[in-house]
Amino acid sequence: MHLQPSSRQGELIALARRLACERFAPRADRHDCAASFPFDDYADLRAEGLLGLCVPERYGGLGGDYETYCLVAEQLAQGNASTALTFNMHCLTMLMMGPIADSMPMSPTVRERHEKLRAAKFREVVEDGAFYGQPHSEPVEQGETDTKLGVGGRRFGTTARKVDGGYVVNGRKFFVSLAGCAPYYATPAIRLGDEPWIERTLYLEIPKDAPGVSFPGEWDPMGMRATVSRDMLLQDVFVPDDAEVLPPGLFGAMYNAFPHLFLSFSATFLGLMQAAYDGALAYLTGRMPGAPIPHTEIAAKGHAIAEMLFAIESTRALYYRAISEAQVDAPLEAVQRARAAHVTVQRAVVAVTQEAIRVCGGRAFLQALSARALRTRRAGRRAHAPVDSGDRDAAGLGGRAWLGRTAGRCRRGVTALTSKRSGLG
Repeated sequence: MHLQPSSRQGELIALARRLACERFAPRADRHDCAASFPFDDYADLRAEGLLGLCVPERYGGLGGDYETYCLVAEQLAQGNASTALTFNMHCLTMLMMGPIADSMPMSPTVRERHEKLRAAKFREVVEDGAFYGQPHSEPVEQGETDTKLGVGGRRFGTTARKVDGGYVVNGRKFFVSLAGCAPYYATPAIRLGDEPWIERTLYLEIPKDAPGVSFPGEWDPMGMRATVSRDMLLQDVFVPDDAEVLPPGLFGAMYNAFPHLFLSFSATFLGLMQAAYDGALAYLTGRMPGAPIPHTEIAAKGHAIAEMLFAIESTRALYYRAISEAQVDAPLEAVQRARAAHVTVQRAVVAVTQEAIRVCGGRAFLQALSARALRTRRAGRRAHAPVDSGDRDAAGLGGRAWLGRTAGRCRRGVTALTSKRSGLG
């Protein structure tokens, strides 16, 4: 077993780490305080070609696969985890259109049409800097999705009525990250009709400015502040046939065949854990601006720091193995390992970020490991179901994760330490 990154993955990891340290982290506080979307982070992603990270090379992208995306996202999260979470939605859209779709069964005619449609969409990402949100969650559900969809139900309260040249879409999406910020939204819907439901699943590209699209509500949450995750209201929105992100019926089939999709969210929280550990270490050793001079308590806290490191490294080992096994129609043991990895990451991020605050003591409430992080030490937990039941049945693969106000970065002024793994001394 060889779990070291390839040379190309190493280059992309280094690029992501540099962006996180030099560009994202210094402005993360500003976006967190204002609950503003990090357009400047996305400008950097575009300038470095990372909007095309998961676009196949033949379309001008970097050709990153699912595993490569997860490794890159872990690094980006150490600069601004809200940016990493929203970037996840864009990259998953690229992966679903690209390599995952390539592994799904299609007739030659359907595959030829999909090739034509996705080429235009990939070109707009690479050449024009387009990026995508994924409004998947809904406050209501209809139909058979909970029993028939293997992972991530509550998709099909949104309907699409077939008309000449396209579809008329109606529905309400809940907790839509990049709300009003992304040019496009890869939107699940169910076509009205009598055929089996999975054949009527659609995945449609809906422009932000299309008539009938709105993003109502205020946005001043405790967490995930820079994701700007308001509702999305769709009222008689017309989209043309060419707006199909996936061929009709493939969205539901893909969710059942590739349950690793939602494991990608956990890459952000793995990076967040590392940032919390690095921040605590910098604080306790006096290397964080404003930290107290190291004193005699440091030796006593070495054990806690070590336990944090053990949690991070064991979690990372399981997660890396799980993402290395991601494939369409993966064997049951790989799917179960992915579920275990997801739950392990969500539990560990709570424990590590909470311990980082505890070992830094009262002064931590005045630093970037602050009360904002304490308010959301449940970072990484599912937003739409009780935590314990999600852990027990591993249904977390279908849930959205909350990120606290400082889960966007968990520390200020320690960006140079995000790649260090040194201990107290």
